[in-house]
Amino acid sequence: MKSSTSDLFRLESYFYELPEELIAQEPMAVRDKAKLLIIDRQRQTIKHDTFDHISNYLPKDSSLVINNSKVIPARLLGNRSSGGLVEVFLLNSLGDDSFEVLIRPLKKIREGEKIDFGLGITATLENKEKRIVRFNKKDIIKHLKEIGHIPLPPYIKRPDTPQDHEDYQTVYAKEPGSVASPTAGLHFTDGLIKKLKKEGHQFLELTLHINYGTFKPVECADIRQHPMHTEYYSVNPTVQHNLLKAKGDSKSIVAVGTTSCRVLESVVQNKEYTGSTNIFIYPGYKFQMIDALITNFHLPNSTLLMLVCAFGGYDLIMTAYKEAIRERYRFYSYGDAMLII
Repeated sequence: MKSSTSDLFRLESYFYELPEELIAQEPMAVRDKAKLLIIDRQRQTIKHDTFDHISNYLPKDSSLVINNSKVIPARLLGNRSSGGLVEVFLLNSLGDDSFEVLIRPLKKIREGEKIDFGLGITATLENKEKRIVRFNKKDIIKHLKEIGHIPLPPYIKRPDTPQDHEDYQTVYAKEPGSVASPTAGLHFTDGLIKKLKKEGHQFLELTLHINYGTFKPVECADIRQHPMHTEYYSVNPTVQHNLLKAKGDSKSIVAVGTTSCRVLESVVQNKEYTGSTNIFIYPGYKFQMIDALITNFHLPNSTLLMLVCAFGGYDLIMTAYKEAIRERYRFYSYGDAMLII
C-alpha cells in the first residue's frame, strides 16, 4: 500500500530491522567489487550488480560530483597531569589551534587543565561548558597523523588500525576536515575513475567537511521538527560554471553521496559558493540540481535515509532496503552501494 503524505513526516516510517551481521566491520578487499543495487525511479525497478559495472547504468556523459574532503584522525588519547587517561574527539575547527570537542571524562577535568598527547603536543581545556580546547601548536591538523586515531563510526565494533587511515578515505580525498568519510566515494578506484572519464563522464570536485552531527539520529516524532546540524562547504566557481553548463546542455548531474547532494542543493538555494549549510532534505523536497545519486545504505531514523527517500521515493527505497537485506548486502560506511537514476 502506498504511503500517505502524513506518514512521510513520521519518524517511525524510517525504521527498519537490520541483522547485526550485515553491518560491515571491514572494507571490501577491492573497493569497486562492492555490490551495487540499481534503482530506476521511472521504471520502478530494482537490479543487482557490482560497483565496477556502474558505467552500464549511469546516464550518458554525466557529471559526477564528488566530495574531496579528507578524514582527519580526530580521536585523540592523552593524559592529565595526574596521569588519568583522557579521550578527546575533535568536532569542529575554530581556527588553527582550537576545536570544539567531545571529551571524556569531562566532569573530572578542570578548566585551564592541560592534556598531554605525547610528542610535545598538548591541549588546554579553555571552556568547559562549550567544550573548547586550544592546542599548543598552530595548524594542529598537520600533526594529527602523529597522535590521532581514525574516527571509525560507533557501529564498527573494533579498534581502528593503521590500514583504516587508507581504507576510510576516498582515493580523491585532499582537503582535511571531516570526522566521517563521504562513504559513497569509497567504492571508486583510480582505474574506475579513469575508465569513466574515457567513456565521456566528467568528475567535478567540491568540499563538505562532515562533522559528528551526521551520526545524530532524528528523535522528533515529526521529523520536520528535527534541528539539523550545520556543516562547512566550498565549491570552486569554475566547478559551479561547469555544473550549470552541464545542466544547460541537458547532461545529468550525479551526486556521489548525500554530502555532495546537500552542497549542490544548498548552493542553488542560497547562491553562495562557500559557507555553511544545515539543509534538511526529506520527502516532499523538490530537487533542483541532481538527476542521479550514488549512496551507501544508511541507518534507520537517520537524516541520510530521509534524503534518499526524498530522491528515490519512499516506497521504492524502503522496498529496495528490504531486498538488500534479503540479498545479504553489507550496510553502512564500509558496506555496499546504491545507484538511483
